[in-house]
Amino acid sequence: MGNHLPPKEHWETPVLNAAVVGVGTMGRNHARVLASLPHVQLIAVADIDEDAARQAAYTYRAHAYTDYRLMLEKEPLDLISIAVPTRMHAPVALDAIAKGIHCLIEKPIAPSVEEGERIVHAAREAGVKVTVGHIERFNPAVQELKRRLVRGELGRVFQIHARRVGPFPPRVTDVGVVMDLATHEVNIMEYLLGAPVESLYAETEQEIHAYHEDLLSGLLKFANGTVGVLDINWLTPTKIRQLSLIGERGMFLVNYLTQELHFIENGEITDQWDGLVALMGVSEGRHVKFELQRREPLRLELEHFVQTILEDRDPLISPEEALRAVYLAQKMIESGREHRIIYLDNGRYDLALFH
Repeated sequence: MGNHLPPKEHWETPVLNAAVVGVGTMGRNHARVLASLPHVQLIAVADIDEDAARQAAYTYRAHAYTDYRLMLEKEPLDLISIAVPTRMHAPVALDAIAKGIHCLIEKPIAPSVEEGERIVHAAREAGVKVTVGHIERFNPAVQELKRRLVRGELGRVFQIHARRVGPFPPRVTDVGVVMDLATHEVNIMEYLLGAPVESLYAETEQEIHAYHEDLLSGLLKFANGTVGVLDINWLTPTKIRQLSLIGERGMFLVNYLTQELHFIENGEITDQWDGLVALMGVSEGRHVKFELQRREPLRLELEHFVQTILEDRDPLISPEEALRAVYLAQKMIESGREHRIIYLDNGRYDLALFH
């Protein structure tokens, strides 16, 4: 089975045997990071592209497979990173879970709620740890923003606006831009606000993608009254990853790519006559750029998952929380198709929003 470690009282230098399934662009990064982590030994990689598997295996002195199922049978694995196309997430994860192997699944957890539920239930039954690669949750700028929101530095949040746009990625053919990119943002929004989406409306377009939507304009209403705005597409020639929050005390601005966090505070505009002072609105006040240590989010994510296994604790991103992101994405696709507001069943999917 997947647990090949001796009892904790006998550990001196605990080592987890790791593998990567799918060594395309993202999977090669997983292999690079896993091979460099303490307490981890990358022993195998699998990819249907034999040349890709062999090249990654040669680079990291691992075993190469073209059939991941054979790898699961032959290798004494403790954890795997699953970086295959989204349609293959559930089959690979379910096979690994059945072997007792802990899984990090690239986001989204699955292409549908139904497949995601199968992963969640299988992991619960097997007692296997599963996390999902909502990698921006490990971005230092997002983590710092969460700390400052918890301290109340923005006051009540009026609006949260995400812009995640860029060129069309030829590698993504099995899902559209909503499932591929919007799942990042809806997860981050609910996490930062500590409140669920109650209703949503989306407009989607399919301009150049052969099978799926490649543009999303969405409006979200959260239980705490905050309005969310989503501007997401594969049609913009330059890559932009930004998040802004407007509140009582000003505006926070995150640049995901540069890991920058800015705060522009409100400077009140007042007018006075007959001894009375009237509040007229806000103006641009003090502008602060916070000094943050830049770190690779993927490394932080994998370090965290390894520690959750070694210390037998829950990962930051639970499979239930990742499943909710898929649920919200499906509802946006449905809204875009039917051109209507959708009110959400939060009695069923109010999952793990507040940790």
